[in-house]
Amino acid sequence: MRHPISRRTFCRQAALAVAGLGAASTLPAAVKPGFRLRYILASSMYGELPLVEVLPEVRKTGAEHIDLWPRKHGSQREQMDELGHEKFAALLKQHGVRLGMTTRYDLGPFQLQEEMKVCLKFGASLIVTGAIGPKGLAGAELKAAMAKFVEQMRPHVEAAEESGLTIAIENHGNALVDSPDSIRWLAEMSPSPHLGIALAPYHLPDDAVVVAQLIRDIGGALVHFYAWQHGNGCMKPMPKDEELLQMPGRGKLDFTPIIAALKAVDYNGWTSIFMHPTPRGIPILPSAKETTAEINRARDYLEACARKA
Repeated sequence: MRHPISRRTFCRQAALAVAGLGAASTLPAAVKPGFRLRYILASSMYGELPLVEVLPEVRKTGAEHIDLWPRKHGSQREQMDELGHEKFAALLKQHGVRLGMTTRYDLGPFQLQEEMKVCLKFGASLIVTGAIGPKGLAGAELKAAMAKFVEQMRPHVEAAEESGLTIAIENHGNALVDSPDSIRWLAEMSPSPHLGIALAPYHLPDDAVVVAQLIRDIGGALVHFYAWQHGNGCMKPMPKDEELLQMPGRGKLDFTPIIAALKAVDYNGWTSIFMHPTPRGIPILPSAKETTAEINRARDYLEACARKA
C-alpha cells in the first residue's frame, strides 16, 4: 500500500536542493540500509514554556526537528507568530533546529491551507490534524463515512501536494478515525501519499500484536508515529507516577514488536515520544530539564527495543 512520490513533489524537492535552501532535508529521506527511529520533539511535552526554553532541549532529546503545538496543549505555535517569523528562524538557527511539522487540531482538516504556507516557509513537511465525521460507526456505514471524508479532503490534499506537504490524520478516540478498521479504510482510500495516518497506540487496544499488525496493514500510509501508550489514561488528575505510564517503557505495552513492524514496512517518518499531562498546557514534569530527562529515558527504552527488533 506504499504510495509513489508524485511528480510535483519530486520537482519541488529537486528545485529546493538545487537552490540550496535546505528545506528538502526535512522531508523523509529514501530508506537506507539499517533501520533507525527518527525522532521529532513535540513542543507540547513542555506545556506552555517559552520557545527560548524549549528549542535548546530539542537536540538533547536526540532530535533535530520540532513539532509546534498550539493551545490548549502548548502555546509554541502561537509564540512563533507573536515572536515574528524572522526572529523564530534566527532562534532555530541558533540552536541547530528545524521546524519539521505542526499539529493543528484547532484548525481541523478543512482549514489548513494558510498553515501550509507557514510550513512551506520554514521547510516543514507535515501537518497533523483530526478527521471530521460521524462517530461510533462500523461496517458499511464506517466505510461510506470514510469515503465521504476522503472526498471532502481532495482539494486540501491537492493543495498539500502542490506545496510538497503531507496531511496526517491522527486516530483519535471518539472520532471518525479511531478504530483499526477506520485506519485501514483511510489508508486504502487515500488518493495520494500527501494524505496519511499519524498512528497513536494510546487510542488503540493496549496490545502490541494488534498495533504491530495494523502497522503492517497500512504500510506506506503511515506518515507519523507516536511512541505513546494508554497506561492509566490522561483524562483525569492522578499521581504523576501513574500519569507517566503513558510513556514508553513505563506502561505495560511492549514496543519491540511494534518497532519490528515499523522496520518491516520500511517506515522512515518521524517518531514522537509522547504523552498528555493533566491539566493540558503544563510540562509533563515540573521543569524543562526534568521533561527532557524523561524523554531520554523513554528514548533509551525504544532504542533497546529497536536493537531487539
